[in-house]
Amino acid sequence: MALSEGKVIAISISKEKGTPKENVTEVKVIENFGIEGDAHAGPWHRQVSFLDIFTLEWMKEIVGRTLAYGELAENITTDVDLSIVKVGDYIEAGECLFEITQIGKKCHHGCAIFQRVGKCEMRNRGIFTKVLKGGVLRVGDKLKVIVK
Repeated sequence: MALSEGKVIAISISKEKGTPKENVTEVKVIENFGIEGDAHAGPWHRQVSFLDIFTLEWMKEIVGRTLAYGELAENITTDVDLSIVKVGDYIEAGECLFEITQIGKKCHHGCAIFQRVGKCEMRNRGIFTKVLKGGVLRVGDKLKVIVK
């Protein structure tokens, strides 16, 4: 059962962890690995991260400026409200299927993102997933949250 549907607003990748990501229009997502060319890819439980535009709007109020997509180190930005998800739910986007494995993470204040922005909401609102089905993912692809 789909909880909410929307689309992929932005896709962002980086070569190093703890740094803002660069926006791209299309990526190859690899099953049980993550996004090809992204520093967070690998055989673990936080292969691809998601953040919604509502969190970015909320952060704008706190830091006093608009944040770029990927600036909080999220891979996928969506217009679906991710506050509704729980661990074990799925996100289907484009050809890909992701399982939510973690919500939020421990933040280390020494990272470039925290120093640049002054706050990072990936620790409370970031959604982390593993890739169950890979494929091509593009900006504008449909995205839906599915209850397990």
